[in-house]
Amino acid sequence: MKIIVPVKRVIDYNVKARVKADKSGVELTNVKMSMNPFDEIAVEQAIRLKDSGTASEVVVVSIGVKQAQEVLRTALAMGADRAILIIASDDVHDDIEPLAVAKLLKAVIDAEVPDLVIAGKQAIDNDMGATGQMLAALLGWGQATFVSALEIVDRCARVTREVDGGLQRIEVALPAIITADLRLNEPRYASLPNIMKAKKKPLEEKTAADLGVDIAPRLKVLETEEPPTRKAGVKVASVADLIEKLKTEAGVL
Repeated sequence: MKIIVPVKRVIDYNVKARVKADKSGVELTNVKMSMNPFDEIAVEQAIRLKDSGTASEVVVVSIGVKQAQEVLRTALAMGADRAILIIASDDVHDDIEPLAVAKLLKAVIDAEVPDLVIAGKQAIDNDMGATGQMLAALLGWGQATFVSALEIVDRCARVTREVDGGLQRIEVALPAIITADLRLNEPRYASLPNIMKAKKKPLEEKTAADLGVDIAPRLKVLETEEPPTRKAGVKVASVADLIEKLKTEAGVL
C-alpha cells in the first residue's frame, strides 16, 4: 500500500507572527519556518503504518517555494521514502489557495496511484482546513476528517473522528482521504543518522506548469490586522457584584 502525505512550510509554531507594516499580510522575511504541526502528525501516522507492515511506501509532497525542501527533508528524516516538491511560487509571501493545492495534489495522485492520502486537518498559517475535503471531491474518493485514531482493516480505514458531540467512529473504503487531528499521535524526532540518510533520498522537483494546473488566486487579501490587545481583568468583591457586571458591562446575562 502506497501512502501520500502533503506537507506545508509554515511559520514555526513557537514564533509570534508579526503583521507587515503595510498590512498586506504576515511578515515572513528572516522568520523561522518549519513543517505544519498537523502535517507532521500525518507523516508520523504514515510511517507507523509502514513500520507495522501495512504500508510499503510513504511519499511526501509539498507545494510552494523552493525552500520547502527543508520540510520535505525533515519528513524524509522521520522515515518517508521519497519526496516531491511542486514549485508554485518564488515569493515566500505567496500562499497557494486550497483549491489550487487540491488540483496539484490530484495531478500527483493520478500519476502515483496511492491507496491512501493522509493530510493535516489544517495549516496553522491560514487555518482554512479545506484542502483535504476539496481533494476528496476532485478525486471522487471517500474521506474522514479530524481523525484521532486510525486502523486499516481489509482495504478499509476505520477511524475515530472528534466532533462537537464527542467521538464518532466510521469506516471508509480505500482509496480514501484522511485528515489528521492533534490527538492522532505524537510525532517522533528525527535522529542524526536519519537526517544524514535523508540527504540521499530521492526528492523530485516539478512546477505547476508541468502538471497543467492553473494556480491563479481567486481570493484577495484586503488587509491583515493584529488582534486587539487583551484588556486587564478586574476583581470583584462578591458573587453579586460579578453577576451585576456580567449583566451591565459584559452583557452576557
